[in-house]
Amino acid sequence: MKHFLMSGIISSIAAALTGCATTSDIAAVRDFDPDRYMGTWYEIVRLPQYFERDLNEVKAQYTLNDDGTIRVENSGVRDGERTSVTGKAKLKHPDAKPLAGELRVSFFWPFYSDYRIIELAPDYSYAVVTAGSRDYFWVLARRPSMEKDRLDAILKRAAELGFDLGELEYPQPADD
Repeated sequence: MKHFLMSGIISSIAAALTGCATTSDIAAVRDFDPDRYMGTWYEIVRLPQYFERDLNEVKAQYTLNDDGTIRVENSGVRDGERTSVTGKAKLKHPDAKPLAGELRVSFFWPFYSDYRIIELAPDYSYAVVTAGSRDYFWVLARRPSMEKDRLDAILKRAAELGFDLGELEYPQPADD
């Protein structure tokens, strides 16, 4: 798990130093409801990241803490064993009206990374998430699979926003 954490930190620093295309021009969703976002999310598709190498059946569990922060537990299967890491998130602009879907997430204090929700189903059944650069891209859903037409439409919109989706990974088991 140390490799998982350190690789994420190194990747974030490397992205900042190499001047990767930022996502500052992509707006986060508005009218974000943190309470509705809580619960389990399955990673449907992602751009490859060092900290997720060979990690399958990936899911995240979000739980609202009493102090307003969010407990984030990411887990997945690597080499046949489930592994997990727990972090903390907080709203980036907690007093903004309307509330934006932007968080700051830390799995290794004091380092925080951007977590920007750029698309969110009205019923909170799926979310599209990025970070500080276009090298980070995830499609999350409440179920471990998503309809092909819906996913294709999401990926088309992401490509139009400038994400290079040539090396996508699909970390959930294939439907039989």
